[in-house]
Amino acid sequence: MIVNFTELQNNFGVTYQEFQEMTRNSEERYELIDGEVYLLASPKIVHQYCITEMLAQFYPWSKGRECMVFTAPNDIILAKNPDNISVVQPDLMVICDLEEKLGKDGYYKGIPALVAEIISESTRSKDLVKKLDLYLECRVQEYWVVNPLNKEVTVYQFRDREVMDTNTYRQEETALSGIFPGLAIEVNKLFM
Repeated sequence: MIVNFTELQNNFGVTYQEFQEMTRNSEERYELIDGEVYLLASPKIVHQYCITEMLAQFYPWSKGRECMVFTAPNDIILAKNPDNISVVQPDLMVICDLEEKLGKDGYYKGIPALVAEIISESTRSKDLVKKLDLYLECRVQEYWVVNPLNKEVTVYQFRDREVMDTNTYRQEETALSGIFPGLAIEVNKLFM
């Protein structure tokens, strides 16, 4: 199915309902952030390497815990308000309320505690500005930005719609979660 979102763009952008109708039968992957639609390009190998290594390092931490680690594609629906609903597919997420937020349709309907995005030159501004704002406003607790270009990881910790702490970890350092004791990754292993 060919989706033409530019026909829908107006001063208010695309609504969540329009987005659902337009993407229902599409085989492409899209995100909707603040009324703007983004086509998700096929990730490069460096991106896939990072996400695989992150999952490999996060997964042992999650064993036997209530919180589970998932990777994209997985639509996460976040609402800044009833008229501004966004749909994103974080590269990696930690979900702690799956049992209570799993819909009858098999899709997760909650807010992940932690999300991680692996940025590229084409997604840098979306991930560092639009998604940071979205995750902050929608009460995600922690946001990890993995930057293969600079070989670093920045961890944002949010509380009450405020940035409470930010730490950037570089090669030879260990990135630490501020909300999950014991959750850590060796930064140098993330990059080829």
